[in-house]
Amino acid sequence: LHLFVDAYNHARRLKTLRGLTPTEFILNAWTKEPNRFRIDPSYLIPGPYT
Repeated sequence: LHLFVDAYNHARRLKTLRGLTPTEFILNAWTKEPNRFRIDPSYLIPGPYT
């Protein structure tokens, strides 16, 4: 049952974000509608070495 619930929650999250990671979703929204953001969101996303 635990595995089923984990798989369901993961699939639900992917469906909510249209199959994108949260970072990709935010950056796509920023490129489509930059007026929704006050600053560049990629500035706030930590890099691979942080």
